[in-house]
Amino acid sequence: MATGHAEHHHGPATGFTRWLYTTNHKDIGSMYLWFSFAMFLLGGVFALVIRAELFQPGLQFVDPNFFNQMTTMHGLVMVFGAVMPAFVGLANWMIPMMIGAPDMALPRMNNWSFWILPFAFTMLASTLFMEGGAPNFGWTFYAPLSTTYAPASVTFFIFAVHIMGASSIMGSINIIATIQNLRAPGMTYMKMPLFVWTWLITAYLLIAVMPVLAGVVTMMLFDIHFGTSFFSAAGGGDPVLFQHVFWFFGHPEVYIMILPAFGVVSEIIPTFSRKKLFGYDSMVYATSSIAFLSFIVWAHHMFTTGMPLAGELFFMYATMLIAVPTGVKVFNWITTMFRGSISFETPMLFAIAFVVLFTCGGFTGLMLAIAPADFQYHDTYFVVAHFHYVLVPGAVFSIMAAAYYWLPKWTGNMYDETLGKVHFWLSFVGINVLFFPQHFLGLSGMPRRIPDYALQFADFNMISSVGAFLFGFSQLLFMFIVLKTVMGGKKATAQVWEGAEGLEWTLPSPAPYHTFSTPPTVK
Repeated sequence: MATGHAEHHHGPATGFTRWLYTTNHKDIGSMYLWFSFAMFLLGGVFALVIRAELFQPGLQFVDPNFFNQMTTMHGLVMVFGAVMPAFVGLANWMIPMMIGAPDMALPRMNNWSFWILPFAFTMLASTLFMEGGAPNFGWTFYAPLSTTYAPASVTFFIFAVHIMGASSIMGSINIIATIQNLRAPGMTYMKMPLFVWTWLITAYLLIAVMPVLAGVVTMMLFDIHFGTSFFSAAGGGDPVLFQHVFWFFGHPEVYIMILPAFGVVSEIIPTFSRKKLFGYDSMVYATSSIAFLSFIVWAHHMFTTGMPLAGELFFMYATMLIAVPTGVKVFNWITTMFRGSISFETPMLFAIAFVVLFTCGGFTGLMLAIAPADFQYHDTYFVVAHFHYVLVPGAVFSIMAAAYYWLPKWTGNMYDETLGKVHFWLSFVGINVLFFPQHFLGLSGMPRRIPDYALQFADFNMISSVGAFLFGFSQLLFMFIVLKTVMGGKKATAQVWEGAEGLEWTLPSPAPYHTFSTPPTVK
């Protein structure tokens, strides 16, 4: 087997070069996870600026323009910098081992797709220090606010989005190639772990919609610099066109952020219930149905733009239809737990919280799907509460659950169970104190994306901000737990979690051949 890896001829690379040149899926998975955690903390700081400003009415800490920069940067960093790279990191670490592959199918591209991310986000963050400031037009960057009236730094934002998109597309191609070509003999599609299934479907979604995002930011670039008017009515364009193109990307994107979470939870719940997952086949079909439906619901973000009644009805019913396969998944998880021998270790606590709170987010989503009702909810804090209930106890909790669940496998050491449970309860309480009051704020009419508000909203905002600081600072405990586990601690036994069928998994597996000084010989 001829290989072009330099480290094969000069012994294994050490120090920084090991990480710079690595083609090992485990190293790359670890780098994605650490990068996403850094972005999670950065995006969290932006969020705490927002909540500090909203702690009481009146303008306290930041001026309104900087407040808008914070809401924009918080959304962009959390979605593209924290949640998505974390799931790609989990995919890199676990998929080859779950399907019996020696590594990812395209290891060099794997390295490249990670290493362009720090540059993209450094560029995005650097806009905070540019003249005119960072993007201030919201994470959805609606035109003409993001084209005609945007700060000069918008061009850097567009370039950063292109780089992130390239990373996502390369990562997805790699995942699909790996799953389709490198499965061990006997590993048929319907025997793959559900985490592998959810990522296979997610990868197809990413390849379908990332070019759409690239298209819409390119149209922005042309409107800003080259005199076109895609989104300017003065030149024959239409600002609502921006929303259609953006949400055709954006709605599948929110499913991209939750499908791998479904996969994680489908691995954890059977393990700690000591039962096989209930309804495996229906879980696969439900995931595929969600992916398909995600493409035909985008305009439910646009009920208030004046679309025809037939359009409103179509998007209302299509959106409600997504609740059916999602409900199938929730009932399957509950049925898996039913009459199981459940033990409540930290990963299971996060997984159960995921099921309960994600379902809350699903119900408010059903409310928002009702077109005439959405006229009242639109652009209020009710929407903010809805999508944060899906994304934080949904995506973020599942990432934390996965970290606790697989840390013993990754490091060979057991994390501190007591500290893990403390972290869970602080996060669980913090998240509900933070986001639940926002439903009431939204229903009583408080709009999103404002730095100041009327007096009647003061109490709930104060409660919400207290929850934000509790949740935010709890994550420093999470960082401590992870570092403590990586550095040492009690050795994990060969039977770390007792799974449904004997043992779920054993001690760390040997490194793929990329990290050895001589490649294996193929006869």
